[in-house]
Amino acid sequence: MARAATNTEELRDCFLRGLAGDAAAYRHFLDELSGHLRGFLRARLARSPADVEDILQEALLALHNARHTYREDQSLTAWVYAITRYKLMDYYRSHARRESLHDPADGTDLFGVVDLEPDHARRDLGQLLSTLPDRHRLPIELVKIQGLSVTEAAAQTGLSESAVKVGIHRGLKALASRIRGYL
Repeated sequence: MARAATNTEELRDCFLRGLAGDAAAYRHFLDELSGHLRGFLRARLARSPADVEDILQEALLALHNARHTYREDQSLTAWVYAITRYKLMDYYRSHARRESLHDPADGTDLFGVVDLEPDHARRDLGQLLSTLPDRHRLPIELVKIQGLSVTEAAAQTGLSESAVKVGIHRGLKALASRIRGYL
């Protein structure tokens, strides 16, 4: 491969050839994709540059393991970024738990009282969602939290629109049950 893949169609072509058994094309796809994802992750992890490479490797491994789920009629970009965002959300969830150990015990900072309720709600929601299986959690995160349409969520996850709707319904039902158990 003399020239670098510069656009989505070239990356998609390399990926599809890789799926068909062309190891060199697949290696090229991973190399080129790494550069794109590294930039995507750096923009979102400006305060944690050391974690970029770890998340990148997790995302590439997840993409490799899920390569059989890619459908040629869907956008490669949407599929790649859905999996990468999922790994990024895992990172945020794990760090939210660790960082919660460093919250001030009395809810104040050096300058006075801090309203920690939104942070606690975000953390609690993340903990609740982490108890759901992927097929329920991902549709809820995409549609209910990020505000995507069912059609967009289906395109990003590779699920059918019906599966996204069912995942949301069953996931919310399971969350409601868990919340009732806390009360």
